[in-house]
Amino acid sequence: MLKDLVAKNRSYRRFYENEKITSEQVKSWIDLARLGASGRNAQTIKYKIVLSDEMCEEVFKNLAWAGYLKDWEGPVKGERPSAYIIMINDEKLGKNYFSDDGIAVQNLLLGAVESGFGGCIIHAFKRKELNELLKIEEGLSIIQVVALGKPKEEVVIEEMKDGDIKYWRDEQGVHHVPKRSIEEVILEEL
Repeated sequence: MLKDLVAKNRSYRRFYENEKITSEQVKSWIDLARLGASGRNAQTIKYKIVLSDEMCEEVFKNLAWAGYLKDWEGPVKGERPSAYIIMINDEKLGKNYFSDDGIAVQNLLLGAVESGFGGCIIHAFKRKELNELLKIEEGLSIIQVVALGKPKEEVVIEEMKDGDIKYWRDEQGVHHVPKRSIEEVILEEL
């Protein structure tokens, strides 16, 4: 069951925008993130939740989507995320959040997938503009943006060919994600 959830947890970039996510759902996913391991148990990561249509539209304007899809500027109206979670480091608690962000966002997204939703982790954003929009206080730093919604696209995992790591879309809009083989990622068994 866990392997199925992990395999289904893809970077979804197109959603049924009209399928809303409730505050309770988002908080339950953040709770999964909160329960994960934390370096030194410092627990420096905090969250801002964006659910309103107006604020979702403003956040969207400050994001970049799918670097390998050069001719695609991101999801069109009607296919955009219906919610965002802004992951923030509280530097007053510690400037180094170690790998806590990866642990937290994986737990969060697994919860979303289990609930029939999906998301995309976005590191490419206009920091200054997003800080102003979200009123990010001094001592807080945005780590990443998690776009969330009901997936409107099919994402398939396939074996990597000729070392090409670039994801791509076929004529039917299916998103293909090449993965290295298990034999390639294991260096040695001692």
